[in-house]
Amino acid sequence: MTEKYIEQKLVKAVKAMGGMALKFTSPGFDGVPDRIVLLPMARMAFVELKAPGKKMRPLQVRRKRQLEALGFLVYCIDGVDQIGGVLDEIQSS
Repeated sequence: MTEKYIEQKLVKAVKAMGGMALKFTSPGFDGVPDRIVLLPMARMAFVELKAPGKKMRPLQVRRKRQLEALGFLVYCIDGVDQIGGVLDEIQSS
């Protein structure tokens, strides 16, 4: 299973919930999460995707902490089985 496959499954699951999973890039500001997940009722979170067993790089961990310090939800998903739980958490936040 690849990171791309997991990302495709996330995008499909978010669309099925009536939301959007936007690709997130920030020129000049490296280490940001891969996707911004927007769900109905103004629910929002950042998601970093990894291949199974892979971990976030130190810069990505730093960006995650910065975003969380601002009050945003940030998740790292490295398996398709995690998608449902993460989306449930975002939706109930």
